Amino acid sequence: MEIIYAKNKDEGSTKAYEIIREALDNGAEVFGLATGSTPESVYEKLVASDVDFSDAVSVNLDEYIGLAGTDEQSYRYFMEQHLFNEKPFKASYVPNGLNDEAEEIERYEQILAENPVDLQLLGIGQNGHIAFNEPGTSFDSVTHKVELTDSTIQANKRNFEKEEDVPRYAYSMGLSSIMKAKKILLLAFGEEKAQAVKDLVTAEEPTGEIPSTILVNHPDVTVIVDEAAAQLIQ
Repeated sequence: MEIIYAKNKDEGSTKAYEIIREALDNGAEVFGLATGSTPESVYEKLVASDVDFSDAVSVNLDEYIGLAGTDEQSYRYFMEQHLFNEKPFKASYVPNGLNDEAEEIERYEQILAENPVDLQLLGIGQNGHIAFNEPGTSFDSVTHKVELTDSTIQANKRNFEKEEDVPRYAYSMGLSSIMKAKKILLLAFGEEKAQAVKDLVTAEEPTGEIPSTILVNHPDVTVIVDEAAAQLIQ
């Protein structure tokens, strides 16, 4: 596991942009993407650049259940607004939040099988969750339906008019699905992520109580942290 230290989120996002661009230049064809505030500035830098994803494929980690892709709170809409509209891919896959559970799981696993991820972008939750894989999620999990924890609902409610509008379920790539990526790039910015970063980078073996620790068994992981997120490991 390589750790890259940055002064702040902007510098860390620049480093992430450079890694993504280098991967594309070196022949990466499938990019696993994440939503949320952590990768937002990375997408801004990609949009502002001359990078060309028109021959590449993207697959997203997750999507709220019950929201159409046209809903302004959906992750499909987020990706279109922050990246896809300006930097279109040959194909961009996001779970379908309106699809039947069994059908959607089968569909998305087939997509992942046909499009093995070259580089997977990840954020990390304060409790060590990656995607919507909360503590206790099986390390063998593939794409699955997740009941969101209260802490995740609280973290996400800022994007909704009121808390009761936050979906209670989501489709998410499983931990096993994420581990199949050839390279993983995890970003952590802000002091609220400091404990999660410490738990990850000091783990000697995976523990189900901290889902991110599965990454210690991956052969190619890069973690980019700013000074605030790195305060407990320096």
